[in-house]
Amino acid sequence: MLLTDIKKIAVIGAGVMGSGIAQVCATAGYNTLLFDVEPAALPKAITAITNNLEGAVKRGKLTPDKQKTILNRIQTSNFFADLKAEFIIEAIVEDLNIKLEVFRQVAEQNPPHAILATNTSSIPITRIAARLPHPQRVVGMHFFNPAHLMQLVEVIAGVDTNPEVIQTTRELALKMGKMPVIAKDSPGFIVNRVARHYYVEALKILEENVADFAAIDDLAVASGFKMGPFRLMDLIGVDTNFAVTKSMFESFHFDPKFRPSRIQQQKVEAGHWGKKSGKGFYNY
Repeated sequence: MLLTDIKKIAVIGAGVMGSGIAQVCATAGYNTLLFDVEPAALPKAITAITNNLEGAVKRGKLTPDKQKTILNRIQTSNFFADLKAEFIIEAIVEDLNIKLEVFRQVAEQNPPHAILATNTSSIPITRIAARLPHPQRVVGMHFFNPAHLMQLVEVIAGVDTNPEVIQTTRELALKMGKMPVIAKDSPGFIVNRVARHYYVEALKILEENVADFAAIDDLAVASGFKMGPFRLMDLIGVDTNFAVTKSMFESFHFDPKFRPSRIQQQKVEAGHWGKKSGKGFYNY
């Protein structure tokens, strides 16, 4: 499928990432379907998108008419039968079995040439594609949070991914105003493999009582980082960050350097997921 063949994009998952990706798709001029199994998630996502666009209007980056046009391009649904499009992006929980179940159902109701893209940040694309019909149309398209602001997009090919699918995905990212980087299929790809230890080592320091989390953040910022690891985990979602670390730990055959933190696991179990829940390592 060529870029010119894409008329509609469907985004599965109306969480922080999914809503941001839907906004990016609509801003790029595409009719966009935002799907979530939880009906309550959809108005919340539209509110978040509206707030983002209103902020852009206030900063002079967007006109009110353009804002209205973008919002009008976004439709929402919690009916699975509506998930039909030329390009479908999955942005749900970082769990292989759940992603596979969703993609299997999507594959059944879309033609073989429809491109299935996953926003996974750690699961190898080949592992997903190998269990789906027509694995050549499965590709990784990994956005970064917040998706409407962050420029980088990792485009990842599985073993069987058609080169044309990679090229179309790259061109789509460019049309969205993003900077696509082609990555080979490896757990964590480029960014999460490099960045994982920013979180893991910070959590180890916390576990060993070398310093508290606020001091670790202050030291990281003083060293040149824009945000400390704990504030960044709160922004991304402590639960999401933990899931990615757990996935990479398993994918690297339980290499100790990727071991998830007991402190982070406790935060997840307590529902302290960061900014989205009002409490993480910090209170919001």
